[in-house]
Amino acid sequence: MTRRNIIAVVLVVISLVVVVPGLIQPIITLSANMMGRQVFAETRSILQTAKDLHESGNDLVAGMILFFSVLVPFIKAVLLGVVGMLKPTVPLRYRIFAFVRGISKWAMADVFVVGVYIAYLSAKATDALDAELHEGFYYFTAYCLISLLSVQIMRVEEPQEPQAGGA
Repeated sequence: MTRRNIIAVVLVVISLVVVVPGLIQPIITLSANMMGRQVFAETRSILQTAKDLHESGNDLVAGMILFFSVLVPFIKAVLLGVVGMLKPTVPLRYRIFAFVRGISKWAMADVFVVGVYIAYLSAKATDALDAELHEGFYYFTAYCLISLLSVQIMRVEEPQEPQAGGA
């Protein structure tokens, strides 16, 4: 295993360490005030949000949050770990890496972070609303950055097709 790939695998492990609190710790508190009185205040984690959406009948949205924020990160990490551990000569190694690189482009974790941040900024810009980011937001943002970095650092060569020999 190359030094780059060792670093990439270590980053994958670190990304798993930070994604867990990113999912269970509160990410944001939104509150609304009317005539000097607080009329609404909600603090949510990613998993709590998915649970509440499911309980209110919004299964599609809850499922999307779980798929893109929970399943994809763990599947991606496991597959990158496998790629890092396989010998460079194994052809399956490149196919798994290409798959991970492909799903990384469509992973919604980074979009989720941006959405939370936009909600935070929007609430801060309105007198009647307020928002506060919590540690879960920063853990999940760290996961996104570390995970992206691990894919960028890892190097897997495409296997060369055996050339049809002819004398």
